[in-house]
Amino acid sequence: MKIQITADSTCDLSQELYDKYNIKVIPFIVTLGEQSFYDGQNIKPEDIFNYFDKNKELPKTGARSPEDLKDFFEPFLKNGYEVIHFGIGSKLSSGYANCELVANQNDKIHLVNTKTLSSGSGLLAMYASELAQSGKYSASEIAEKCRKRADYHQSSFIVERLNYLYKGGRCSMLSMLGANLLGIKPCLQLKDGEIKVGKKYLGPTPNCLRKYIQDELKTYNNPDHTRIMVTYSTATPKMLEVAKLTLQEYGKFKEILFTQAGSVISSHCGENTLGILYLNDGDDNHY
Repeated sequence: MKIQITADSTCDLSQELYDKYNIKVIPFIVTLGEQSFYDGQNIKPEDIFNYFDKNKELPKTGARSPEDLKDFFEPFLKNGYEVIHFGIGSKLSSGYANCELVANQNDKIHLVNTKTLSSGSGLLAMYASELAQSGKYSASEIAEKCRKRADYHQSSFIVERLNYLYKGGRCSMLSMLGANLLGIKPCLQLKDGEIKVGKKYLGPTPNCLRKYIQDELKTYNNPDHTRIMVTYSTATPKMLEVAKLTLQEYGKFKEILFTQAGSVISSHCGENTLGILYLNDGDDNHY
């Protein structure tokens, strides 16, 4: 049984994790002015922030075409693999719909609508890799197990400043100016496959992060404790320390993994955005 796990670059795992779990990645496209780049290959979040500071506009981001995806999958299929593909949720990008156009022509390609983004999608891809390595399940069985788990993701971020959300049309000028002036930091929560504004926190970013993490673990209180992702666009050493210590105080996750978001995700939330992502469906019967 030959199974290849694939993902698009919005899964936001580190290269170390892609290598460890043998996840092959097709990058989204990021366009700055007249120049286009491949997410995770020849552009970094810092490039996005420098461009925004200079031009006061967001880059354009785009999913890969069905033709690109067909070319991406073809070598695996030719070598006898079945492919299980993970990417950003279907309500957040055209990427999933483009994959469907390709998968509908080949029953060896199995798609999982992760209903989330960033390392929330990455968590499911890593899980699929573990199932594939066990040799216990077919590709279709693994894909189905992942689809069921996608309904239980906890994916959220706390945003330091609203400038990027305003430019992206996700908040008003008044909301942005008021939040920035008062130091309000909103939580962005993935619910029903869409980004919603959750609780709002007031005060220094490290203090807000601590309360945000504690609140998420209390609200979404049935985690799979195998691992939790801490994913950030940029973060100060203090922010990372607070996140690590708060999760260590909780004390139940076997792995706490830190990853930096890619250019696509970072372009929508701005600097010093940090989130925790985990699967909220308990510890039993996943393997």
